[in-house]
Amino acid sequence: MALTAKPLSALGLTARPGSDVAVTGLSVDSRLVKPGHLFAALPGTKVHGATFVTAALERGAGAVLTDRAGEDTARQALAGGTVPLLVVEDARLALSCAAALFFGAQPATMVAVTGTNGKTSVATFTRMIWQALGLDAANIGTTGVEGAFAAPSSHTTPEPITLHRLLAEMAAAGVTHAAMEASSHGLAQRRLDGVMLKAAAFTNFTQDHLDYHASFDAYFDAKAGLFSRVLPEEGTAVINTDDPKGAVLVERARARGQKLIRVGQGDTCEIQLQGQRFDAAGQDVRFLWQGGPQMVRLPLIGGFQAMNVLTAAGLVIACGAEPKAVFEVLPQLATVRGRMQLAATRTNGATVFVDYAHTPDAVETALRALRPHVLGRLVAIVGAGGGDRDRTKRPLMGAAAAAHADAVIVTDDNPRTEDPASIRAAVMAGAGPEATEVGDRAEAILRGVDALGPGDALLIMGKGHERGQVIGTDVFPFDDAEQASIAVAALDGKI
Repeated sequence: MALTAKPLSALGLTARPGSDVAVTGLSVDSRLVKPGHLFAALPGTKVHGATFVTAALERGAGAVLTDRAGEDTARQALAGGTVPLLVVEDARLALSCAAALFFGAQPATMVAVTGTNGKTSVATFTRMIWQALGLDAANIGTTGVEGAFAAPSSHTTPEPITLHRLLAEMAAAGVTHAAMEASSHGLAQRRLDGVMLKAAAFTNFTQDHLDYHASFDAYFDAKAGLFSRVLPEEGTAVINTDDPKGAVLVERARARGQKLIRVGQGDTCEIQLQGQRFDAAGQDVRFLWQGGPQMVRLPLIGGFQAMNVLTAAGLVIACGAEPKAVFEVLPQLATVRGRMQLAATRTNGATVFVDYAHTPDAVETALRALRPHVLGRLVAIVGAGGGDRDRTKRPLMGAAAAAHADAVIVTDDNPRTEDPASIRAAVMAGAGPEATEVGDRAEAILRGVDALGPGDALLIMGKGHERGQVIGTDVFPFDDAEQASIAVAALDGKI
């Protein structure tokens, strides 16, 4: 995509008189700077980006953006030169807004979803509904970019330069509607600022990412920023009011004058979930839309999927779609990859599912949601939490698995640079002596599948859609669904 150099003033940045230079691109990594780029020297977790201003200048940076913390370091590097320095209070916010103006385009209808769990499902279902209505739509998040435009993504919420380049490419390709996941990291780091949203959704709030956020309050405030800062006052907030934090966000949305679509079981909800009936292939869902009864068939496993679907429906309605048309296409929705995904079925009828559940609440929710679809025993494989991440949730994940499954196998997830055995030990402490510890994930899956009798089900949790396992600093190919299929084929004599 060809881009034209733009003056700093066109990017919302004010330089000293006579230094409104035209920049040819944007960079946050000094190694990627090209002649004429604006180099954004941002605060980091270990070192400030201003440390790399000299390296950026050597590669031809045409201007430098930083904050007060990086000002002195940047000035020293720029001393005696003509490259302008722009010092702002919030360099991340300034970069996001500059990126939006530099790339200059995004799909006309944008929505975002935040919450501890369910972001990928809601964003994907939103895209599916739009596509079923005949619109060119895509979703951006943990599983990459999917739909009418496809691309890989290394972050749930891409950093702003990558994000706005991507949005411009999507718009150029004809994508008119896009749903994106808003992670707490992305919101705290202002990655979504500059995205023009028509609606935003909140799914739930439970423990996660306390290795990054200082406290629960800080974690929640990061997520709440989607409504208090990013979603404009004329936007619509779609809020799960069954979650205790939903009431807090409803009040914040009202205070800003945003329109509301509440989703949940309460009588005040615009979309009120009233009942569900489960079977081996899906569920029937009864709900009210503004007091009027609706009934739909969803080919989805797991009771929580109904809330995800109704939240997605709320987003689509918030963007102008006719409610009746939205509800009519809901039976066309398909399982999101790695989210309560049916991976394999044994010849005796036992089923194997894969889910991304990687928090205590998600483990409990996934197992409780699968139970009504299962006639026999429910076996759980719980990934032993990600290495180098929140350690406090590990025994809680084990306890959740033990409380809601008939048998538990604890195995490795992505141990990264931590000792895998110590991670498993923390999960086993919660799971109790009845649980089985199997370090090798492929062997754990094989054992889990081997334990299944007629009517039983196995739920493999932790990695979901991921196609690699991080051990040390290396990523080895590993796909839970693929391993489940191999295990079933081997045990049933098909290979």
